[in-house]
Amino acid sequence: MPRLRTVLPKFKNSVGGDLVTATRNDMEEGMKLVGILAGGALLAGATAAPALAGNQLSTAIGGYDAVSYQSDEPVRGEARYNHFWNGAIWFFSSEANRDAFRDDPEAYAPAFDGYCAWAASQGYKAPGDPLVYAVVDGQLFLQVHERAQELWEADIPQHIADGEENWPRIHPF
Repeated sequence: MPRLRTVLPKFKNSVGGDLVTATRNDMEEGMKLVGILAGGALLAGATAAPALAGNQLSTAIGGYDAVSYQSDEPVRGEARYNHFWNGAIWFFSSEANRDAFRDDPEAYAPAFDGYCAWAASQGYKAPGDPLVYAVVDGQLFLQVHERAQELWEADIPQHIADGEENWPRIHPF
């Protein structure tokens, strides 16, 4: 970027309004810079994540194994152990975990469809982070970040009740 500052001022209008004459080398350097910037923009567009179409499936809870939260820390699932449920693909770390989920998904799926439990208790939706969580009476609750977790933990029973009361209203959005 420092090159941009040294090349471009030579093309600005002078005080009298005449264009400053640039040398051939200055023009070539400027064109190289434009080429580099344009190439970078194309490369950035080519590597950006694709836009999501309405008919594409989402991966539930960031690809983490929902069953693993019940026994230990969350474990990333593997695509080969998957199950489609509630509009998403769920990944599991083992065939046994996939089968347990398939037999009783409500027992393992996070509350509020994996959205932040604190946000639901406040009347809005925010994405849940699969690494910021709590399991309360066997139910998985995700939070958007550590601060939301702290606020939620201040009165877990009340926040669960508030979230459950708010959920029917905010769920469709």
